[in-house]
Amino acid sequence: MEQILSRYNQNNEGPELATVEHSPIQNDSAEISALKDEIERLQSINRKMMGKELEGLNYNDLHNLEQQLTEGILSVKDKKEKVLLEQLEKSKLQIEELRHHARLSSSENRLQIGKDTSSSSLSEKEGTSDTSLRLGFSSVDLSGKTKVAKLEPVDDRKNAMIMD
Repeated sequence: MEQILSRYNQNNEGPELATVEHSPIQNDSAEISALKDEIERLQSINRKMMGKELEGLNYNDLHNLEQQLTEGILSVKDKKEKVLLEQLEKSKLQIEELRHHARLSSSENRLQIGKDTSSSSLSEKEGTSDTSLRLGFSSVDLSGKTKVAKLEPVDDRKNAMIMD
């Protein structure tokens, strides 16, 4: 008896599962069909927007299509103008930054030149100039021997008296 009941239960569950599995397939095919129709409709609208397949349209349909295209063109032009203005603003900011950096750089260069000038004038005032005077003739003798030039330090204070 138990075997009969188990076989009955197995057979009883089987048909329900088959209908449950069959139902989603029908829903999927209906959804697929609806999506295909939607794709075809959108492709037809796209072709009309591109100026193709206009044969079946009357004057009002053509006028409405023209209005849609005009609105689309104006929208594209507005967006393009906004993008160009944003790019112009960014360029102006970059130019201003570059000018600012150039001003900073030139002022730093002036400060550096001023430091170099003041340090060289300090070393001259302290008498630590590295200037030397070479006296003598050419370093090459007529016989082909090299001569060493005689070096004498220059005293800037004496030269200053002579020049005054």
